[in-house]
Amino acid sequence: MEFAVGGSRRMMGGTTAAFAMNVHHLELFYYVARHGGISAAARRIPYGIQQPAISAQILQLEDSLGTTLFFRRPFKLTNAGEALYSFIESFFTGLPEVAKKLRGGIETRLRIAAPETVQREYLPAVLKATRKLYPGLKFTLAAGRLEVVEKLLLAQEVDIGIASLIGKRPEGVRQRELVLIPMALLVPERCGFTAAENIWKRDRIDMPLITMQGDEPICRLFQQELRRRKVDWYASLELGSLELVGRYVVEGYGTGLITDVPTARLPGTRVLALPGFPAVPYGAMWTGNLSPVAEAFVAEAETFARKLAGL
Repeated sequence: MEFAVGGSRRMMGGTTAAFAMNVHHLELFYYVARHGGISAAARRIPYGIQQPAISAQILQLEDSLGTTLFFRRPFKLTNAGEALYSFIESFFTGLPEVAKKLRGGIETRLRIAAPETVQREYLPAVLKATRKLYPGLKFTLAAGRLEVVEKLLLAQEVDIGIASLIGKRPEGVRQRELVLIPMALLVPERCGFTAAENIWKRDRIDMPLITMQGDEPICRLFQQELRRRKVDWYASLELGSLELVGRYVVEGYGTGLITDVPTARLPGTRVLALPGFPAVPYGAMWTGNLSPVAEAFVAEAETFARKLAGL
């Protein structure tokens, strides 16, 4: 058998038949072979494609070649699969470097995913600082909470994610903790409370609690610690951002759960520390190796995060 990508020819039994090998099928096979299976490839292919679609297109490739390329359970390349992967591996592995050279030799593009609050309050200053180091920096932003950011990273749709680092990261996702920010309560000045302990001592907490959505990391950590202390206090209002939480506290609608940073200290309010409560870890996430511009971005992000936290 003889084959070549593009205007290829296949020779079998002394006869020659022209056929076109689908380059997209070859790309899918490259990811499957490189990462050791279809499910692993689906997490790393840099665009959205589901496992059934990958399986179907790999079968089409095998049909066109008239041979099996790998055993499914357990995964192992056949001799034909080894030969094909050896032939195409350098091409697909070298594509990012070729793209880099075509852009001028230095990769200055970043695709970043982060929650909207981080995009609004945090990223403009970090991007400005990074652009001083890399004046040609171009970037795109995708919005999402931690779980969304992780999915985008695994799909290679973004280069960097910034979010609160609660729980374990999926396989293949690396992380760097940038800062630990304590949580606190924000109360109206006129409420009379000067310490959070004054609230815990009450037989019945009748002050409404205002938080972000219940599945946000800060809310989960807060409720876990309340349960440990055998305190029942659940959100009366769940809002879309910490800014909204602060606004509703200012208007006198209850006590807000916030991260204790200088920008959270609003006129007409008082911040109550939460000693013994866990701090919220914020950090950067990525897959593979960071490019120089991505390394610079993460370094600037850490510097800004520590300033924001007053450290």
